[in-house]
Amino acid sequence: MSEYEAVIGLETHIQLNTTTKIFCSCKADSWNEPPNTNICPVCTGQPGVLPVLNRAVVEKAVVLAHAMRAEIRPLSFFDRKNYFYPDLPKGYQISQYDMALAHGGGMDVPMPQGYVRHVSITKLHIEEDAGKTKHENGRRLIDFNRCGVPLIEMVTGPDLRTAEEAAQYLIRLRQLLRWLGISEADMEKAHLRCDANVSIRPRGATYLNPKTEIKNVNSIDAVRTAIQTEIARQIREVESGRTVEAWTLEWDEDSLTLRKMRSKETEADYRYFREPDLLPVRMDEAWRESILAGFPELPLQRRQRFMEQYGLPEYDAEILTSERQLSDYYEETVRAYGGDPKKVSNWLMNEVLRMINERALQPAQMKLSPVFLAEIVRMVDAGTINMTTGKALLQKVEDSGISPARIVEAEGLAKVSDDAAIRAVCEQVLAENPCEVETFRSGKATLMGWFVGQVMRKMQGKADANIARAILEELLR
Repeated sequence: MSEYEAVIGLETHIQLNTTTKIFCSCKADSWNEPPNTNICPVCTGQPGVLPVLNRAVVEKAVVLAHAMRAEIRPLSFFDRKNYFYPDLPKGYQISQYDMALAHGGGMDVPMPQGYVRHVSITKLHIEEDAGKTKHENGRRLIDFNRCGVPLIEMVTGPDLRTAEEAAQYLIRLRQLLRWLGISEADMEKAHLRCDANVSIRPRGATYLNPKTEIKNVNSIDAVRTAIQTEIARQIREVESGRTVEAWTLEWDEDSLTLRKMRSKETEADYRYFREPDLLPVRMDEAWRESILAGFPELPLQRRQRFMEQYGLPEYDAEILTSERQLSDYYEETVRAYGGDPKKVSNWLMNEVLRMINERALQPAQMKLSPVFLAEIVRMVDAGTINMTTGKALLQKVEDSGISPARIVEAEGLAKVSDDAAIRAVCEQVLAENPCEVETFRSGKATLMGWFVGQVMRKMQGKADANIARAILEELLR
């Protein structure tokens, strides 16, 4: 590989999370629906029907185009893309060709190795999805449920150089789509599909060689592995004196192998022409501004701001900006707390995220609101409760939705700092464990932590651990 470099471009199909399909009123997301139950005469291409454009599809596409720094055209058209597959009932797909909704743009993708790869966007357009073909017992079965589901097709330039760079681009794209709220971007449910165009050339060369296209890749790990496999295959072909042909390849996830599907189509094969049944999309300034009025701060921008404004390490900032709801939750807690932002990050990453994962919740669904979390952290800071009680209090607030202060008062959870009460329990612990006392006095000083733990257990975690330790040291001397 040291003599060659890969040239990789990705084609992504992004399923938008609209309520209905792009040109009819059928439900858009039919994942796990029985085959051919979510269809109508429009999306199955029956004679005499007319498509009607879903306004929400255009608006979600504008949001993504703006996030990718693409230029949004004031006038765009739909086109017919002609090809004949069993799962395309009309014999053509309504797509966009030379006058798509947006063009240009790109994304700067930070890599784990510390550099940033700029990935340009050569195409960004909206289109309808085709159906799904399934092979079973020697038969070919067709499910038309997916016909007419709204997609954005986005094609990168040949800017990626390794399989890992391609994987990182998809990770950041998936994060962005969820952040913007325009797609669930779940590759297992085909909300985000990816085809990879791969070629190789001598390292340092600037020309492009014939490329192959890898299809049927349904996870980011599979994209990484499939590209690595194809790069290795092309190097073997070149080293053996053979020519790499422009084939479309299918990735077999079970055997981790590539199979030739067909020779790769060119744009001329599709015989594009304007869609006669749809008017052009006129994106005037007023409509564009209304769509982008609530455009959010993007995840990479927020990650950088968290490091600069709150002094967070890069690791913390990366985790806290992985999802928009989590990022908002953190920032609301910091405002309510008013103290060290890093302390809030510690609580959120170590305790709250564990509870979110265990209970399969979204941050916005939690009864433990940012205000309640801030209240718990302040009570621990003030010594009203100890750390152990504070952690248990998170669960109690989430279970009940009652404020932390009310629970502490009702259950008597406030930290016990009375010397006499703690001394009595310390004396009891030492009296009940004479062997451990003798071992400690023989030189095993690490038993002190065990003694403190026994006192805390007897006092249900409410004792001041520092006072308990001081009294135990006095008694053991």
